[in-house]
Amino acid sequence: MSLIYILVVPVLLVLWIVGAYNRLIVLRNRSKEASADIDVQLKRRYDLIPNLVEAVKGYMGHEQKVLEGVTEARTRAMGAGSGKAKEQAENELAGNLKTLFAVAENYPQLKANENFLQLQNELTDTENKIQASRRFYNTNVMEFNTKIEVFPSNIVAKMFRFTQMELFAVSDEAEREAVKVKF
Repeated sequence: MSLIYILVVPVLLVLWIVGAYNRLIVLRNRSKEASADIDVQLKRRYDLIPNLVEAVKGYMGHEQKVLEGVTEARTRAMGAGSGKAKEQAENELAGNLKTLFAVAENYPQLKANENFLQLQNELTDTENKIQASRRFYNTNVMEFNTKIEVFPSNIVAKMFRFTQMELFAVSDEAEREAVKVKF
């Protein structure tokens, strides 16, 4: 009988370690997938911006600085690496797009332009998808990070050197405040 315990306990322990390890791998891969989903939506945003700028150019000749700001912010965001630099570049781009749409309110012909309205709607939809993707990412990262910290899975996480992933967060106070538009 004691021989059975000697054999069964180590087998159960190994099976538990394998299960905990596999669960950590699944959570980490889900988090990476969620991060890739954000990149897909950002790419869609980058692709829409040149069309939006072209649609606006004819109407907003006096607002060249706004158009240049959007274009430059897009270029910086596309070239940003990852982590905080990318997050900061994306926040800057979002701010420039908000400014563009606020300025567009002064141009009734532009607001009536079907192409502009369609691009504006697509960009708004993309922004909503980016926010949803970021929430999905944070949910997965939070679950992964929690699994790394709680007992007994933290033992397996330490054995196999799993490290916490960073949550997506609004990085500057300007993003937390409402946009102020002055004409």
